[in-house]
Amino acid sequence: QVQLVESGGGLVQAGGSLRLSCRASTQDIADYAMGWFRQPPGKVREFVAAISRIEDRANYGASVTGRFTISRDNAKNTIYLQMNSLKPEDTAVYYCRPVYGSTMSSPLGPWGQGTQVTVSS
Repeated sequence: QVQLVESGGGLVQAGGSLRLSCRASTQDIADYAMGWFRQPPGKVREFVAAISRIEDRANYGASVTGRFTISRDNAKNTIYLQMNSLKPEDTAVYYCRPVYGSTMSSPLGPWGQGTQVTVSS
């Protein structure tokens, strides 16, 4: 299974931006479509965004479309999530995982530590 380390979270004011990173430490992520998920406090984990193996296709959750952009650098074994126009409702722990399925929204493997994003109003 792919071991991943998420980073880049923090505290930001509404309207601000953050870029999250997710680096694989044990396996080449070029073999996988990759996705970001998040779990807001007291809520279930939800799909945020996903990107295909060779960057020809991306998919986004309805609540982040137009504000978030997923990208990948296979040479660095890393995926990114650029988050703009952040809202308080984006507050959550963000996780990355390999994904599968026609919409690339089904996660594979166990969850890691994630990275906390807090958006103040």
